[in-house]
Amino acid sequence: MHAAASPPGSQTPQAYDSEFALQLEKLRELLGTYLRAEDIERVAEAFRFSAEAHKDQFRISGDPYFSHPLAVAGILTGWHLDAQALMAALLHDVTEDTEITPAEIGERFGKVTAELVDGVSKLDKIEFQSIEDAQAENFRKMLLAMARDVRVILIKLADRLHNMRTLDTLRPDKRRRIARETLEIYAPIANRLGLNNLYRELQELAFRHVWPLRYRVLSKAIKAARGNRREVVGKILAGIKARLAEAGIEAEVMGREKHLYGIYRKMRGKSLTFSQVLDIYGFRVIVRDVPTCYLVLGALHGLYKPVPGKFKDYIAIPKGNGYQSLHTTLIGPYGTPVEVQIRTTEMHHVAEAGVASHWLYKDDKSLSELQQRTHKWLQSLLELQSASGDSAEFLEHLKIDLFPGEVYVFTPKGRILPLPRGSTPVDFAYAVHTDIGNRCIACRINHELMPLRTELRNGDQVEVITATHANPNPAWLSYVKTGKARSQIRHFLKTTQQEESVALGERLLAQALRPLDLSFERIGEPVWDKFVLECGAKSKTEVLTDIGLGKRLPAIVARRLAERIEKGEAAAEARAQGPILIRGSEGMAVQLAHCCRPIPGDPIVGVIKKGQGLVVHLADCPSISIRGRGERGKWVDVEWERDSGKLFEAAIKIEAENRRGVLAKVAAEIAEAGSNIQHVTMDDEQGVYTSLYFTLQVSNRVHLARILRALRAIPEVVRIARVRE
Repeated sequence: MHAAASPPGSQTPQAYDSEFALQLEKLRELLGTYLRAEDIERVAEAFRFSAEAHKDQFRISGDPYFSHPLAVAGILTGWHLDAQALMAALLHDVTEDTEITPAEIGERFGKVTAELVDGVSKLDKIEFQSIEDAQAENFRKMLLAMARDVRVILIKLADRLHNMRTLDTLRPDKRRRIARETLEIYAPIANRLGLNNLYRELQELAFRHVWPLRYRVLSKAIKAARGNRREVVGKILAGIKARLAEAGIEAEVMGREKHLYGIYRKMRGKSLTFSQVLDIYGFRVIVRDVPTCYLVLGALHGLYKPVPGKFKDYIAIPKGNGYQSLHTTLIGPYGTPVEVQIRTTEMHHVAEAGVASHWLYKDDKSLSELQQRTHKWLQSLLELQSASGDSAEFLEHLKIDLFPGEVYVFTPKGRILPLPRGSTPVDFAYAVHTDIGNRCIACRINHELMPLRTELRNGDQVEVITATHANPNPAWLSYVKTGKARSQIRHFLKTTQQEESVALGERLLAQALRPLDLSFERIGEPVWDKFVLECGAKSKTEVLTDIGLGKRLPAIVARRLAERIEKGEAAAEARAQGPILIRGSEGMAVQLAHCCRPIPGDPIVGVIKKGQGLVVHLADCPSISIRGRGERGKWVDVEWERDSGKLFEAAIKIEAENRRGVLAKVAAEIAEAGSNIQHVTMDDEQGVYTSLYFTLQVSNRVHLARILRALRAIPEVVRIARVRE
């Protein structure tokens, strides 16, 4: 939150100095428990520097502004972060809210501290078109800095936590915006990094501000239920402790109340009332080693009946954020469901502090795997960034990726891959490697060939079949779940489309230049450079792409280029425009219209459509004649290229007598005429006659005519016609 220029209240300089001298002593005491004396002095210097820089600034609440960076540093102290991170926390708002530059911070406190401060700082100096653009670009900057150094996000999360704790002083609309942003981005990041305590607190605080009324009602209901269920909870706790003592198992057992937001989400997701949510209490059993976890599980399943399908072994298969525990749900006294988590002390450290446990518990051997997982995820952010077109797209892909994986599948070699629920083999292919995703054509799930849109389930073994010349299919975007898959598919399609659009743009512009007695060769680079600058494009390639995609009219571009070349000269007499040759299936920049399905031999016209490129229609297609003369300027003369060697789709309707074997006769004649049937349907009504609809593959109009002649020779066929949708 930005600093206010002047205090709402009054505070003398002496009071300010004495207050922060006291705070500095408290900070020194905390740091003395884990930092060296020279590091404490460096942090103290940053403390004094920041306190002086923010001296005349106050928060909206009226508190001295420096109380905020101090609180952020205090949160990081609880995670035992190092001196550089603490200095960056104390200085993180200095470059935003004062005249001090990052270079000054680098000189005084070191290059690493300056980089951490820069990673956390917002891009306030850049003008953005909207708040959303600014937000997206700030997130992109912060997350890329985080990919280089995870301490950036730890500082930012501590910053966000303190801002959320002090949100009450802001306007309601601003509170809701910040709280929603916390729910969508910051809380999931905390969860992804395994910072469970922080994740829960951010969710609770955000829930209170996004839905204040729901929060109050639910809090009241929890308090009432707490008194009613105290006896049951006490009985279950005593029963668990007694059973573990009988089995000779040493364990720490604690009861815990589920968080409000977790209960609310369960109510909303399953359409339950509060009274129907029975498992608002859970229990945690902490033991010394992994074998004891499974002994505890056996003992508890002997005490209370387990609920089928509610057991999860996160020890054998950890979550993506490194979380490990055994989860089981039991039916306790009076039929109350009881959730129990069983874990070792080390697992408990990781579950509560996540990646921050690297600083808290440096001796834990289990951390190396967590660090590898975190590093891998941070590197995947860099991949997302390189494949995303802009900051908003990057943020969209990130949001998809932030929610934890819930499906665990196996590679053919037995490696486990965590994926989001609802993931498909295409997501799996991209998770293995980008090239495998791009070349994917089919898959085997549990050794059986399955469609690529099949949703994966826990325990599936997935094998991807690839082909050297295969490419991503745009239809995949409708069912992929992971941010990586989505961004890589989009990146490929954009690149391909751009190449095709540039080629088409060149052809359209060349056609538009001919009546002006101009050619590409006559337009020199200086003319192009001036034109590109004038029209606000980045390059000549962008102009040609825009022409190919229908965003710029080739005739207008041609005229403006001619004006530059032929100033003072009379333009030569117009020559007839030569038509553009269409091969039929040139890709995304040139498309055959689905409304009339043109095939070689048909009279055709090209229409430039924004965002689609050149769309080829039949010359008498109703869909273009309806629009009339208004779009004539976007029409382009096109002709079929001779002997393209390609196949085209043609739809026909056949009315025939409703007799046994008619369909077989028709299909046989179509095959005899050298055509493939792509699709066939027929009317449901059982009358004297029935209608058959075929989509055929034909090489041209002559080929179609030959097929229709052969079909008319069948005695049962009454009427036959080509269908134009």
